[in-house]
Order: sequence, then structure tokens, then C-alpha cells
Amino acid sequence: MSGGELKYINEAFETNWIAPLGPNVDAFENEIAHYIGANGAVAVSSGTAAIHLALSLLDVKKGDTVFCSTLTFVASANPILYQGAEPVFIDSEPETWNMSPEALEKAFIDASRTGKLPKAVIVVNLYGQSAKMDEILSICNQYDVPMIEDAAESLGSSYKGMSSGTFGKFGIFSFNGNKIITTSGGGMLVSDDVDALNKARFLATQSRDPAPHYQHSVMGFNYRMSNILAGVGRGQLEVLEERVLARRIIFSRYYQGLSHLPGISFMPELENTRSNRWLTTLTIDEKEAGISSNYLIQSLAEENIEARPVWKPLHLQPLFKRVKYYPYKNNRSVSDHLFTTGVCLPSGSNLTEEEMIRVIDCLKNAFKLKI
Repeated sequence: MSGGELKYINEAFETNWIAPLGPNVDAFENEIAHYIGANGAVAVSSGTAAIHLALSLLDVKKGDTVFCSTLTFVASANPILYQGAEPVFIDSEPETWNMSPEALEKAFIDASRTGKLPKAVIVVNLYGQSAKMDEILSICNQYDVPMIEDAAESLGSSYKGMSSGTFGKFGIFSFNGNKIITTSGGGMLVSDDVDALNKARFLATQSRDPAPHYQHSVMGFNYRMSNILAGVGRGQLEVLEERVLARRIIFSRYYQGLSHLPGISFMPELENTRSNRWLTTLTIDEKEAGISSNYLIQSLAEENIEARPVWKPLHLQPLFKRVKYYPYKNNRSVSDHLFTTGVCLPSGSNLTEEEMIRVIDCLKNAFKLKI
């Protein structure tokens, strides 16, 4: 927390605006929309809820398919199941670790041949890095299929001068406790389609019809953000650029300290983009380095330093074991490789120089002990 959140929280208490509506909610929506350059935004209870609303607005239903990035957290795909639809997973590519335009095109060609195009494409901006939006949007537009940009991890990032979250029909952000700014739990649906956003507000408030009594003509959801949490978000948004700068400095410090080690490669930053570097991530070539990613993670754990593998691809998850998957190449799955070789390092915005040095020294020592 920055401390600035208390001003807005206290206002909520003083005015007794506690429910999931109120001045902080309205202001937080407007401030996010202004920051990213979108026409509007709807504050909701989670990023998952925002994806679910986007799919509902696109009329995704049972029997439909939705193309989705495979290298992501399960929350990107679960809303597809909520709607009774079926995901089809698309591999990553090496330059961004995000959805491969080549694999996406293969999936569209096959779908076109069978006469069953997807209802939507969910593209995830992994660890703050934007996907190849020009190429992906071109393919989606060719087949007239809307894109949902899962920017849960990439608030504050940009692609060719445009803010992350603004490229699809809908964009979504997460304010979970681990994100670059947080409301403890919460999310945001953004779009240039104001009518769709108004419908999203209706659906997110149990689809209550405009009547003096409680009347409901369609199924709705309890997805709105509280006025208190929106106040936390307003205070956090004021320091977003500071947080992005801090994360980018952390990445640079790790890069300077570790990039010379054999077999170490850091997550790339695509030309003409700015990643918020939500997490600093790297891969290790076991043949070149003589040690594995698991060995590095365990070495850090022994020093009470938490590191993790990158996301386990969704096509490898038991939940999705029968789901169709399109790899980057016929004989090459980039997401599988990233999962087995990738490591996420401690990257909190408040990480101190001493803590970073400690992590770097522990990793260097792991190499010394093994080589």
C-alpha cells in the first residue's frame, strides 16, 4: 500500500458508501479508462469475472469454441467452461512467450474448413509483455472473430504507443493481491463499446430490471466491486507509474547480475513495446548451464527465497486433458519448453537492493556449487 488509499477509504466510511456502487467505483472506472485511453470501464470483483462478462456479452454458449492462450493461469480459460463452451489452446512463440500468430492461423484454417469458427479469441499478455497484437488482430479480423485481451498482468504496459488492454473488443485487468496494483481482490472490464459496458453493469448487478420491485428477466451475476475496494484502487492507480518503474529497475538489476551466466536467457521485450515487467522471468538451458530450473528454485528455497516455475500450460492440465491444442510448430511446443526451463524470480515493487543482491548471489552460488 502507498498510504494514499486511506483518503478514499475514509471517504467511503464517512459518506457510508459501502455497497458495490458509489463515488469511488464511478471514479475508479473513469480513471482507468482515462489512463489507458478507452471509452469506458466496469469495475468488478475479479479479472475472472471480467472475462466471464466479456464472453457473456459475445453470446458464447454451449457448443461454441473459444481460442485461448495456453501459457497462462487457469482463470483465463475457466470462464469458457462457465459458459458451457469448449476452449482450444494456442501455443506461445519465442519472441514474447505469448500467443503464436502462426499457431493461431493454423487453428483458424482448420476451424474454417470444418465450418465452425470460434466465438472469440482470448489473448493473454504474459508477465506484463504484450503479445504480437498487429499479427493476431489481423488474423482475427480476417475471420471476423472478436478478441478479448487478457491484460490481467500487464496494466501499465504498452504496444507501439497504445496501452495494454485496448486492442480487443474487450480488455480485462486484475487487481488481485499479487498484481502491479491491487484492490486486494478485483478486476476491470474495458472497452470502446459503451453500450456493451452498460449491459455488463446490468449483468454484473444480478440483471435487475428497472422496476420498483426486484424483477429479473435474464440470468445475472454478483460481480460488482465495492466502493471501499474501489477506493483502494484509486490510491494504487496514483502510484502505478512508480510501480512500473520499480519493476523495470528490478528486471535490469537481475539482468545485469545474471545474464552472463551460462544457459541463462531472460524473457524478451518485443521491439516498440514497454513491458511493466510484472515478474522477472528467465529460462535456463540445462545442457549449457549444467543445472536445471528445478535445481535453481530449490537452491533459492533453501535460503528462504521463493521462486516458481512459469505457468504450467493449460493443455497439460488434467482439467483440459481432452482439449485441442495447436503447437508453435508440428514438432515444437514453445510453452512446454518454457514450463520446463522457466523460473519466476522475486519481483515485488518494494524489493530492496540488498534483497536483490541476495537473490543474485544465491543464484551465482548455485552455479558454483554445481559446476
